[in-house]
Amino acid sequence: MNKIEWLRQMVVDRPEDAQAHYWLGVEYATNGLNVDAIGAFSAGLACCGGDDELRKKLLLELSQVTTQLQTASASVVLNEGMEPKERQQAPKASNDSAHQDEQWAIESCQVEKEHNMEEPENKWEDEKNDQASSDVRYYAAKALPGLKLLDGGQEEQRVASPGLSTITFQDVAGLNDLKKVIQLRIISPFFNQGLFSKFRKRIGGGVLLYGPPGCGKTFMARATAGECKATFLPVHITDVIDPYIGVSEQNLKALFEKARAHKPSIMFFDEIDMVGYNRSKASTDTMRGIVDTLLTEMEGIDTSTDQVLILGATNLPWDVDNALKRPGRFDRMIFVAPPDMEARKLTFEIKLQGRYSSKIDVERLAKATEFYSGADIENVVERATEHVLENILETGVERPIQMRDMEQALSEIRPTTLEWLRTAKNYVKYSNQSGIYNEVEDYLRQFGRLI
Repeated sequence: MNKIEWLRQMVVDRPEDAQAHYWLGVEYATNGLNVDAIGAFSAGLACCGGDDELRKKLLLELSQVTTQLQTASASVVLNEGMEPKERQQAPKASNDSAHQDEQWAIESCQVEKEHNMEEPENKWEDEKNDQASSDVRYYAAKALPGLKLLDGGQEEQRVASPGLSTITFQDVAGLNDLKKVIQLRIISPFFNQGLFSKFRKRIGGGVLLYGPPGCGKTFMARATAGECKATFLPVHITDVIDPYIGVSEQNLKALFEKARAHKPSIMFFDEIDMVGYNRSKASTDTMRGIVDTLLTEMEGIDTSTDQVLILGATNLPWDVDNALKRPGRFDRMIFVAPPDMEARKLTFEIKLQGRYSSKIDVERLAKATEFYSGADIENVVERATEHVLENILETGVERPIQMRDMEQALSEIRPTTLEWLRTAKNYVKYSNQSGIYNEVEDYLRQFGRLI
């Protein structure tokens, strides 16, 4: 057994012995195994505890081995960049020169310490000392291999990327009346630009979709973009809001510029009340600048939304600033009502498709789910599926989803649109002088007795 193997065995038997790691590193360095020596010295530093003398020795040996390894690596890189003739003529680094480099590094560190302890006599001496210290630090940094400089600071702002929507009206269950309105007011201008230009009818502008949550406003916006074959640019609250003053306004302006650069395009603001909150209701002026910028970008002196359609969706249209709801901005407000019976029937069929089910009467379920939103119907199907899986796990007998499972789930889930409709009923009664909620009023006149 040679000396290295004997020291290795000692380290294995006594892994917390820093002195054993030190002598193993020295033996590695003596035999030219610099990488192994660095590992041994590093392990010794990790377990040397409060032994300052041993720590200094380990650091000194580690510095010397690292410098020697760096010098050898630099020599290899230099030789690789030379032509064959130059490589033959290049002088080989001797052990003496390497030793001189190591000695220079150690002496430089000692010089730095001495200069730091001495008081400079004048400004010129102080500047020279600073330059010498920076040179030593630069050499020490160059001598440490494997170090990387990581970029810091604030992350680059995430900007919504435009793309073509692949969803069309065929993917939307029911809502035929809403599709006709969107077809007339939004899609036709995109495909008949010559006709609309002849009557000086602008193509673009703003359309606000509002209604109870879970009724498909976001999905309908994507389907509209797919029908128009226009660039779809979704705008999220995180794309706009920034904690630094003025940055939110710049983000909003950049999004509008991107939409104008990809005409014809559709910008979709989901939960528009977050960006365009009513300034008279706001308790602080934090959002005022954002609302003012949105107003300017939608219709300002030096801005235009020609061939740029701004679609907004919200569950709280009464919280949207009144200036946004006037003609020229969101001049068309479309009520997205809870799905009718045909839409509910199609939704049940879509949500049950691909599931292990048997003898489900979707028409009967559709009749029993008045005022249920699409999200509520999906929740009914998910709850019924959970009941079946729970039953299978208890009995060990596999069976499909049956009508009784759907009815049980239906008895546990109430429609979530009723609360919204009751709130809207008050707004329609007391705050509809301008007639912007006439569609809601017509719906409540038809179904209000059931709410």
